[in-house]
Amino acid sequence: MAKPLILASSSPRRQELLQKTGISFTIDPADIDETIDLSLPVEEEIQRLAFRKADAVLRRHPDAMILGSDTVVYCQGEVLGKPKDAHDARRMLGMLSDHRHEVITGLCLLSNRRRYSTVSTAYVTFGPMSEEEIDAYVTCGEPFGKAGSYAIQGKASCYITGIEGDYYSIVGLPVHLVYEELKNRELY
Repeated sequence: MAKPLILASSSPRRQELLQKTGISFTIDPADIDETIDLSLPVEEEIQRLAFRKADAVLRRHPDAMILGSDTVVYCQGEVLGKPKDAHDARRMLGMLSDHRHEVITGLCLLSNRRRYSTVSTAYVTFGPMSEEEIDAYVTCGEPFGKAGSYAIQGKASCYITGIEGDYYSIVGLPVHLVYEELKNRELY
């Protein structure tokens, strides 16, 4: 019998993407320090953060399988997390404007018997954004609560000139990787 699946995230985007798999799940967000050690490779740190989220929730639900995930934007040698305020969002969008960047999503499926952990990296290219466009985008409110200050599935789509890799990973959860790992859940 398959263990219950718990998503260790309150992200509406991750919930929506996980629903696409058709696999039932419940939500119990992890409440952990999400600080990243910038002296280590970004991919390792994102994978570690996804594990830490899953591990924190597994402690509360030892008989379940936990899905932890985290996404960062990496541009010009800097990790762009969620903006602190409007000024920070404008700064990030200015960096992304007319540049290609990485979107790195860490994924961890964890039970008391097994651990699957990986990273999915995709590349996004923004066309140039004027100061007025950046201001209008920040004013609409969409950048807040999103890594890199943008939602590719939202109004930011107007500025995207190219994508390489898994679109759903950019949104916040590599659906195919999750599905492939979960379809044989009885192994957990």
